[in-house]
Amino acid sequence: MAPVPLTPAVFHILLALAEGPLHGYAIMQSVEESSGIAMGPGTIYGTLERLEASGFVKELPAARRDRRRPFALQPAGRAALQDEARRLSRLAALVRAKRLVPRES
Repeated sequence: MAPVPLTPAVFHILLALAEGPLHGYAIMQSVEESSGIAMGPGTIYGTLERLEASGFVKELPAARRDRRRPFALQPAGRAALQDEARRLSRLAALVRAKRLVPRES
């Protein structure tokens, strides 16, 4: 069975967390930097709640006197991100095979 495509918000949030735990604002910055898409706090935190309920991410304890809530990628989230990367790679190969974009040098 083919992996289910991740939404852009889920993909970019998981991608942001792939290098280590981040808090919401840092996730927003990373997503905007990597995708050019600005996601507001409602999108970020709503998606993080769903990802946590799915076991893809986990909220970590905040440092003492720190209001920021860090989140960490969990093994299920890393697997979903890897599946999506493979799916996108196959799609990119298909696009190149159909000569819709030039081959990279």
